Amino acid sequence: MPESISNHGIHSKAADFLVFNTYIWWMNNQTIKIILGSFDQESADYEEVQRCTAYERVMTTWADWLMHNVNHTRTASYFITMSPVHWQSSNRNNPDGAVCARETTPIMNTTMELDMGIDRRLLDNQEEGIPVDLIDITTLSEYRKDAHTLVYTLRQGKLLLPEQKANPATFADCLHWCLSGVPDAWNELLYTHIISRS
Repeated sequence: MPESISNHGIHSKAADFLVFNTYIWWMNNQTIKIILGSFDQESADYEEVQRCTAYERVMTTWADWLMHNVNHTRTASYFITMSPVHWQSSNRNNPDGAVCARETTPIMNTTMELDMGIDRRLLDNQEEGIPVDLIDITTLSEYRKDAHTLVYTLRQGKLLLPEQKANPATFADCLHWCLSGVPDAWNELLYTHIISRS
């Protein structure tokens, strides 16, 4: 078991609810570098593996920890799937769009196949037999191409300058979400799961 889980996981053992997600960093590259050893070591040795292989290793380690370190009669565990990015307007038949920057309405065609940058193989990689409720936020969020922070965001801790806002193709934030909005729907789903167990 990785040392970081052993050290920090201790704080989760008495929790009533555990909520897990993997955020979006799994989507940055096709391959991921895995450090061989500990972060504390100065060794630069690493292994580069396919994204799905790395994700599978992480999920296996997480599932093993969850199975052996959580009292499942006391603690309810939830895994929230990843949120999509809307960087490629061509995926929505909008060649004039500058990523998500000029989007003002959700996708209304629910029969249309969506491709918003999510590697669907990662969603299929859930461990079976793990006592965790899966909360799929991916699909409902894919329809909300209009709900990102766009040019009303921070870069390096600072608001965008007017000339940056004028260049949405470069500076629009199509990763983070406006509040209130889509993240509230995710919280409502989580809340519903929690209440339904009461």
